[in-house]
Amino acid sequence: MLSIDEAQRMILTKITPLETEKVSLFHGLNRVTPENHVAPWDIPPADNSAMDGYAFAHASCSGGRLRVCGFLPAGEERLAPVPPGEAVKIMTGAPLPLDCDTVVPVEDVEEESEQIRLTHPVKAGSHVRGRGEDIRRGDVVIPAGSLLRPQEIGMLSAMGTTSLAVFRRARVAILSTGDELLEPGSTPAPGKIINSNSYSLAAQVLDAGGDPLLLGIAADTLDATAEKIRAGLNADMLVITGGVSVGDRDFVKAAIEALGGEVTFWKVNMKPGKPLAFAMLQGKPVFALPGNPVAAMVSFELFVRPSILKAMGNRRVFRPRIRAILREAATNRGPRPHLVRGIVSLHDHSYHVSTTGDQSSGRLSSMIQGNGLISLQPEARYQAGDEVEVLLLDRGFEMGAL
Repeated sequence: MLSIDEAQRMILTKITPLETEKVSLFHGLNRVTPENHVAPWDIPPADNSAMDGYAFAHASCSGGRLRVCGFLPAGEERLAPVPPGEAVKIMTGAPLPLDCDTVVPVEDVEEESEQIRLTHPVKAGSHVRGRGEDIRRGDVVIPAGSLLRPQEIGMLSAMGTTSLAVFRRARVAILSTGDELLEPGSTPAPGKIINSNSYSLAAQVLDAGGDPLLLGIAADTLDATAEKIRAGLNADMLVITGGVSVGDRDFVKAAIEALGGEVTFWKVNMKPGKPLAFAMLQGKPVFALPGNPVAAMVSFELFVRPSILKAMGNRRVFRPRIRAILREAATNRGPRPHLVRGIVSLHDHSYHVSTTGDQSSGRLSSMIQGNGLISLQPEARYQAGDEVEVLLLDRGFEMGAL
């Protein structure tokens, strides 16, 4: 069986970036730009005041007194020079008048009729933001491949951008298989269960920035499975859950091959999630995940999420991994690496982690309780206080509570 790392490498070599599309500036948020964004002008475009205060030529200030010769609000400029020994009252952001090189804040002066007296020594150049101090014209401000966060959106607006090209969102078709499944809203019946996998996977697609397309449920026949898979080829990639093992009614692998697909692998050395297949079908990546809810979600995190992110132009596609101290003893008695749902917290500048208890791959509540996956090596015993690797799943980790 392939290791997790080997399977990830094999999958990601098959994933290529999607096309780009033009969107308005706001809709570029959390998208990736395919092109360099170059500053069309200096920012700020002129020397300007960083404070509400008085602008003057530092060399001409003797005795700490200056005559006030005018007022300059933000949004206007003064073309006339300021005579030596005089100052202009200036608002934050207003361009510095000719011959002025220093600003003293209003709280550091005493106003005396048409004069001011400096109450503290002021250094030359104080409280002045220089032209191009932030960005110079011609600078590559946002390189190609950058994820556009709120700060990039703000900078693009400062550069006059109203629309831009971004990699488009990946359309991900989701298919659940099994005669035992009922859609949410149905009343459970003997031998039947509600199809939760399609909805947890669709939420994971949305969380990764993709657009999910729910295909419903495929009956446990080769023809029904193949028909649903064929419908999913309208998307950019297809995620199937269930029917991937070697049971009498597991038709996913056979259906992919019947449609001309090439199955790259169908087992990964991990728990939960060993029966996992990856294929290319008509140029589209197809992921066949286990049917157990936890196994499906864990497999998505490891293999599908990085693929969606790469397809949408991202260069950073893996969740963060940390080293954490176990709060309790843990044992992996099996021959495969075990990804155990864990609860990670930060105490005294160190990460600590405990398990969520029962690790059954059908126990979806363990994913709700946890915020990370603890990696336990095969046939290994761990004591409380041992350090382990944890894959963080929760983007809101350690955010402050109300």
